[in-house]
Amino acid sequence: MGIYSEYLDSSFDWATLQKERKKQLLRISQLRDGKDIFTFASALTKQADISIDYSDRVPIIDQISNLEGDKIDIILETPGGYAEVVEDIIKYIRNRFSEVTMIVPGYAKSAGTIMVMAGDEILMEPASTLGPIDAQMLQGGKRFSAHAFLEGLEKIKQEVQERGYLNRAYVPILQNISPGEIQNCENAQAFSKKLVTDWLSEYKFKFWETHLSTGEPVTVNDKKTRAEEIAKKLCDHGHWLTHGASITINDLREMRLKVTDFSGDTELFDAISRYYILLKMSFDTTNIFKIYETPNSQIYRFVIPQVSIAPQQMPNMAVIEFECPNCKTKTKIQANLKEGVPIQKGSVPFPKDNVFMCPACNNRNDLSTLRNQIESQSKKKIV
Repeated sequence: MGIYSEYLDSSFDWATLQKERKKQLLRISQLRDGKDIFTFASALTKQADISIDYSDRVPIIDQISNLEGDKIDIILETPGGYAEVVEDIIKYIRNRFSEVTMIVPGYAKSAGTIMVMAGDEILMEPASTLGPIDAQMLQGGKRFSAHAFLEGLEKIKQEVQERGYLNRAYVPILQNISPGEIQNCENAQAFSKKLVTDWLSEYKFKFWETHLSTGEPVTVNDKKTRAEEIAKKLCDHGHWLTHGASITINDLREMRLKVTDFSGDTELFDAISRYYILLKMSFDTTNIFKIYETPNSQIYRFVIPQVSIAPQQMPNMAVIEFECPNCKTKTKIQANLKEGVPIQKGSVPFPKDNVFMCPACNNRNDLSTLRNQIESQSKKKIV
């Protein structure tokens, strides 16, 4: 029986699931000679702010501040995000720890790949994947790919050169683009490449002393040159073709980047696999979309439920139409603001512990934010 099937058959409640997940995280730490361990993971399939952004800095620093050693393993699961935020996070981590290992059991794409390159050691298995590096831009409230933006402009330029004139359909688009925006995108691409180059040469190649092929000493220039080659390859969208392309251990080794395959260690592979599956189950059965955790502490971020509060003639209750973010089933939840108010037909009471279990899919939904919203509007406590 597979690990996933084993856990599904166990039908864990939330407390047991969390306990088992922490158990496996601690087990990984013990198998890694007792190193501190920290997880930063996003629910890749959820419609939420799962990318690395400025809101991640405080919870990451908070959880890492609980650790006491000078060596750390970081388990990473992310679709990517802002390179500037990754730079801030890595500066804090590298100032705090003398040795950093990046563990990727699943996916660390785009800016997550940049983050991985700041490790002294990288642990992956054959199914693990990184991704091409593509700077993300934020302008006018919209997030977009710097590479796609520049590539689009280049295609328009080539079309003009081939036809000898500008397609009038492009005029409104080009009128809204300033030279500064183009320069910002070019700078963002260069910044991402520079981070990878600097971090590889400073950290990953720190103990690279001799060339395996010749036995000759490795110079600072050798490290810089190799790092630049790898950074250029990771940023080469002409090679990877799509931002969602998967870069595996074999791809990295072809770039001459040393990566440790943790599947070669049976017990460590079992521990990481179990932890990763439990991590995914924690996302799948709740409205959690980000987890920051150590074996002894954690911070969760929740998808804010889509609700509408029905107006009532009675001032002592509110009826909320709650839509489960997992299966979209709608349920009426009644929040009583006074003792003794009867529950209306077709409604269920607001949960005292703020955890609502969807009756259709058993997804756990944290309603803490909703409770705060109702209580702040009504200036009364839900009873």
